[in-house]
Amino acid sequence: MCSLIKYLLLTVSCALVQAQYDPNYVPGRDVMVHLMDWNWPDIADECERFLGPKGYAGIQLSPVSENQIVNGRPWWERYQPVSYKVVTRSGNEQDFLDMSRRCNKVGVRLYPDVILNHMSAAGATNPVTGTGGSTADPGARQFPAVPYGPGDFNEPKCDIYNWNNVIEVRNCNLVGLEDLNQGKQWVRDKLIEHLNHLIDLGVAGFRIDAAKHMWPGDLDVIFKGLKDLNTEFGFERGARPFIFQEVIDYGGDVIKREEYIGFGAVTDFIFSRELSKAFSGHNALKWLQSFGPQWGLLESKYSFCFVDNHDNQRDGGEILTYKDSK
Repeated sequence: MCSLIKYLLLTVSCALVQAQYDPNYVPGRDVMVHLMDWNWPDIADECERFLGPKGYAGIQLSPVSENQIVNGRPWWERYQPVSYKVVTRSGNEQDFLDMSRRCNKVGVRLYPDVILNHMSAAGATNPVTGTGGSTADPGARQFPAVPYGPGDFNEPKCDIYNWNNVIEVRNCNLVGLEDLNQGKQWVRDKLIEHLNHLIDLGVAGFRIDAAKHMWPGDLDVIFKGLKDLNTEFGFERGARPFIFQEVIDYGGDVIKREEYIGFGAVTDFIFSRELSKAFSGHNALKWLQSFGPQWGLLESKYSFCFVDNHDNQRDGGEILTYKDSK
């Protein structure tokens, strides 16, 4: 059974034992916090001043790859990559490396949210410009800073309308975002290169955004191509990157979270929903005595548990967030 936690923005990983399920926490620590959209120098300071001394285990970071600059600078521009350069409004690669050294030194591990499913959607004008100065033409599927061209994306070009069609969900554009073909060796190589570079920079693992929109077999191949963690940042020799994949499945979805547990942990959205129901008065707290697989939760060794995240904070509904008063 996953630990219940006090603060709504904290995330807790359940007991994980095998290599890709091991979060690589410093012994005695087990709570991860999501510092959404923080800049990297501030995160480094937070590690040294608060998170490290208070015993926090890790930080989920907003996407670190160069993204399209969108008018108004909304939070979701971070999910519109134009290259795999480590440069965003949070800082540049040197800022990232400094943060990584300082956080790892005080026992706080880093887990960037990574975008493997797609590249940026078309902007208000073309070409679009990225946070590192790169340009791209998403409408023509041209991303020269990677480089990717039209042949690196799924064809025929389409959008998702039928969420009960597995092929459509995995091969078509998610809200207009250009859908990469992870079955192509060139695409696999570029994604592996991107993740391995982040391993060189000292990360402990990755949150895989939109994992349900990619074929499990392709992800398995990509994850097998990853390096061991960098021992220069205090990881044991042979330690493997922790993988936790975003697969939204409340039990009735055509794509099942169990399809992804063979090569990494999976985010358990049922945990979030049912815990929110209990603490918002919709269910009796005493029922939590049996909280576990009988509630539809994943087995602990495959489950990444969280209370809320950047998406369901904004979707409304039953999820309890920091916006809800006591």
